[in-house]
Amino acid sequence: MTDDIVEARNWLGEELDCSVCGSRDVKCCLMKACVEDRYAKRIDRFFDWNPEKAKEYLGHPYFEVRAVAAKHVEAELLPHLMHDRDETVRWSVAARLPQEYLTGMRMDPDREVRIRVAARLDEANLGSMIDDPDYYVRQIVARRMPSAMLPLMMSDSDREVRKTVARRIGEEWLVRILEDEDASVRLEAAMRIDEQKLPLLIDDADWRVRYEVAGRVAPKYLKRLLADTDVAVRTLAKTRL
Repeated sequence: MTDDIVEARNWLGEELDCSVCGSRDVKCCLMKACVEDRYAKRIDRFFDWNPEKAKEYLGHPYFEVRAVAAKHVEAELLPHLMHDRDETVRWSVAARLPQEYLTGMRMDPDREVRIRVAARLDEANLGSMIDDPDYYVRQIVARRMPSAMLPLMMSDSDREVRKTVARRIGEEWLVRILEDEDASVRLEAAMRIDEQKLPLLIDDADWRVRYEVAGRVAPKYLKRLLADTDVAVRTLAKTRL
């Protein structure tokens, strides 16, 4: 969408008039860069041209102005917006907030804000987000958390989170994951586990898991897979024999 398509109006829907604008000491251009415009792209360009003005607009009544201003002010000013009434502003703040304050946003009511927090938070503090109510937040935590702490997430209620855990957890925990109720989680563990432990999965209920077994298990176990109910598993076992 180009700038000249979106009509120039302020956040209240009123037509903009440069002749009555109080911002005379700044670089601006109607339909291009205007802090009074409701169109975020023009607000952003205004602060690109006048970054020193951003701190003057942190209390502006229009959330887009506050959110964009937060991208341009000094980081030490951002804590004042941590609990802004609008989630767009808090999301913008979470992108740049210093680490010593970021922990204060772990319980933000908006999932998008918490997602950004989880993506930036120091690894040492990620453990405090393993019980977040949103599965995607927990998935990000599982991707970034030190592997030594991942056993705490082995029983997560969401299979995508458990799959992420299975990809990163220490090998000594993989046998436990082989007991997971979801086949896709067991498959992630099967792809990483030592081949000596693969016989534990030779009778797994899911053909994908048994196929992984057939591809790596020691040859002496392949005869049991020649009679597998799945043709792909039987074929692979026969080929390896």
